[in-house]
Amino acid sequence: MYIEQRIRAVLFYLSVLVFVITLPLILSFALGYKFNPKKLQFTKAGIIVLKTQPGSASIYLNDKILDAKTPATIDELLPGDYQVKLEIEGHYPWLGNVHVEAGKVSRFEKIILFPLRPQVAQLNQDRVTSFWVDEDTGLVYYVYSDARDNQIYIYTSDLSGQHYRMAANISGVIPGPVVWKLSPDKKKILFFNFRQVRVADIKRDGEEDIVSEPYFIFDYKDNSLRDIFWHSDSFHLILVSYKNIEVLEAQAGSRLVELAVLNRKNSSVHYDIASDTLYFMDSQRSPEGGLYENVYKLEMAGSKIFALQDQFNAKIDE
Repeated sequence: MYIEQRIRAVLFYLSVLVFVITLPLILSFALGYKFNPKKLQFTKAGIIVLKTQPGSASIYLNDKILDAKTPATIDELLPGDYQVKLEIEGHYPWLGNVHVEAGKVSRFEKIILFPLRPQVAQLNQDRVTSFWVDEDTGLVYYVYSDARDNQIYIYTSDLSGQHYRMAANISGVIPGPVVWKLSPDKKKILFFNFRQVRVADIKRDGEEDIVSEPYFIFDYKDNSLRDIFWHSDSFHLILVSYKNIEVLEAQAGSRLVELAVLNRKNSSVHYDIASDTLYFMDSQRSPEGGLYENVYKLEMAGSKIFALQDQFNAKIDE
């Protein structure tokens, strides 16, 4: 009996000793600490979070493959630099040097693994010389300029190349157009070079006739047009040349209304169609003779444009 009591006592005190020794280790791991053999002390661990598109990528940490695949959280990492490699068969690998800090999470959640052989599909079904994508309508516009018969053909399709059809067939402009722009209502197309502006209707679903001629042509005699913007009403055009900023109604017989005279030949311009406001930069000479640049704001709400047009017509009548 005495021996059994001694054995029980020894086992009890041994258990207490083991508990006391291991308790710091257990608490350290529970609180996110890890023993650092280089410093011979417990250090707060860090975490790496990985997400890829597509998922299920193999993860290599310092050239050692892990059991987990993306999306994954790698924890209990000692502070320091790690080399991470992500791989999926048939895709380019992702390589990165990740710095892990004590008690912090390093997130890499927007990793894209691109395919080695991306799928490339031809969208146009006829010859094409230029194109643009209109995200609002989800359409691709294709332009083909045929120099043999001086014609311009415009086709449209959806973003996948389906529903391909002709939208307009217009007599060409010499020299050829440099810019094409859809009206805000998506019913008209504007195209111009340095000296001529044309506006034509665009064929819509259910319409049989193809536009053969633009309904509006404007010859800009100064031969110096730089850019044109649609007003939000899809009727007025804002013309920016090397000398002026002007507005024009897209109808026969309309007259230019001069809004500003530019001192700077290559003025930077931006048009905000949401507020019908033109921002532009221009030079100004100080009284001392120095030349400096300013940025200006020109509001072109409908009422202000018509007011300018009325003033212009009044001067003509006088």
